[in-house]
Parts: sequence; structure tokens; C-alpha cells
Amino acid sequence: MGVLRAGLCPGLTQDMVQLLQSRGIKTVVDLVCADLEEVAQKCGLSYKALVALRRVLLAQFSAFPFNGADLYEELKTSTAILSTGIGSLDKLLDAGLYTGEVTEIVGAPGSGKTQVCLCVAAHVAHGLQQNVLYIDSNGGLTASRILQLLQARSPDEEEQAGALQRIQVVRAFDIFQMLDVLQDLRGAVSQQVSSSSGTLKVVVVDSVAAVVAPLLGGQQREGLALMMQLARELKTLARDLSVAVLVTNHMTRDRDSGQLKPALGRSWSFVPSTRLLLDSTQSSGSLGSWRVVCLTKSPRLPTGCQETVDLGSLGTPEQSPVFQGDHT
Repeated sequence: MGVLRAGLCPGLTQDMVQLLQSRGIKTVVDLVCADLEEVAQKCGLSYKALVALRRVLLAQFSAFPFNGADLYEELKTSTAILSTGIGSLDKLLDAGLYTGEVTEIVGAPGSGKTQVCLCVAAHVAHGLQQNVLYIDSNGGLTASRILQLLQARSPDEEEQAGALQRIQVVRAFDIFQMLDVLQDLRGAVSQQVSSSSGTLKVVVVDSVAAVVAPLLGGQQREGLALMMQLARELKTLARDLSVAVLVTNHMTRDRDSGQLKPALGRSWSFVPSTRLLLDSTQSSGSLGSWRVVCLTKSPRLPTGCQETVDLGSLGTPEQSPVFQGDHT
């Protein structure tokens, strides 16, 4: 709730604001919490008008509860499921990426996280004819690789050019640049919702760890606060714009156990609704470009399910549905 000002709600005039402020009532919270009979006497205002004013302010600024049925109906009408173009991932994601949610791919360097993100961007832009915002924070995105993925999907140069137009790329190499990009995107929601080339449906951030990890460690409380601000922006963006947010994160080694774990700690672990672990350690040697993908967090499917994916064939959509999975 903000500062009292004329026009904040019907009936609140500049004269009333000045009278209230002269008695120390400067914010909406002050007015809502005040003894209205005492305020009316001190300011010479109508008690009835003050009660009506408070009722309007409460209705305008307070959060009201929803029942579960209403929330479920809203979910059904606002949620879309977007295929990633990779059959194995779609199985683990219960058909694909869900709008309104943050999905995270975790993996060690070289495990193929960027490759998967590029494939998703190419499929959404070409196959689904929707717009993609790709935020590159580690320099992994190349136009030539996106073009290769699109060429594998269609020999038509006009289709390839149209899909490239639907992929908007922003480079953000620190957290402040990334926050600016996300805030500008939310601020421009009225222009972004629809266009002749489709609707913004996917935001890819590759990677969050690249801009957040340098800020963490020791007593760097500001770093933690910035990380949670980024988390808030991503979740709000997903919900308010009804887009699917796909982020990548790297692995780090636990100081006590020595085990590998997703970076950014426990606070970040609550941000993604779904988390996939892209594992290259089991896929070395003769398996070459094959990776094991494990579902480690999901609101819909049991965790621990695994699928395999061949990074070498990601550009060929007719091969993507036939990857064989090993469910555990």
C-alpha cells in the first residue's frame, strides 16, 4: 500500500489528502489502521465518508482469498503445454514445458544444457510458430547453430528466416543487465502479448548460475538478495505473461560430502517447479553424444524417472520421439 494522494480512489480529493497528512496520516496503511472517529473529529471530515473511503481502499489494495476450484479453473484456461521438440524430455515433463512455470536444466559443463535450450528455441519458433526470448549470459548461443537446427527441420529458406525472426536474443553478462531485461519485458507486456509473427511463449535463460554464482559465498548477503530478486522476476514473468521459463544451472561439489549437487543452494532450489538433471558421466566412452536425463523435481510426475537423449540428433525432429527411456 502506497502514499495517500488525490485520485488514488473515488472520493479522495486533494483537500482531504492535505487534511489527513496534516494529522500524520500519510499512507494508505495509516488510514486503514487509524481510529476513524478520532480522525473525523481532528480533521473535520465526515465519519461516514471516511468509512466508505477505507472500504474502497481495502477492496483496491488488499489480497483476497480464492478457493481451490477457482484457482483450478484459472489454471485450465491460462496454461499451455509446449512441446520441447525432444521426445525424451517431453516424457519427463509430462508432455512439455508448462506456461506459468519455471523449468530448470542442471548439468556439468559440457553436458549439453545449451544444446537442449537451442533445440527448444528452434522447435518453438519453427514448429509451434511462437516467439522466444533467449537470454544468453555465458556466450553459448551462436546464430550458426540455431540455423543448423532449423535447416534440419525444413529446407525452405523462407521458413528458416521466419523462425529466426521469432527468436529474440539478448546478451546479459551480469545480474543487473538480466534484471533490466526481465523488468523491461514485463513492462512491455501490452506490446509483447501478440504480434503478426506469434505470441511470446518461452523465455530461455542460459544460464542463471553464470550471473548469480559470483555473487554468493561467505557473508555476501547482497548476492543472496539479488538472487532472490531474480527468482521473483522469473516467477512473476512466467505467471503474469503466461510464458514458460526455461533456465540452466550448473553443478557444484558439496564441501562436506564431496557429492555433486545443483549450484545456487537451497534457497534457489524452491524456484523451479520442475528440475531435470542432464548427466554426461554415465554417457562417456562408446556412448558418445548420448546423455541420461533424470527428473529430480516435478509437481506432476514421480521423481527419479530417467530417459536417454542423443545430442547428436537433436536437429532432426523425426528422430526425437523414438529415444528409449529407462524408467526407475
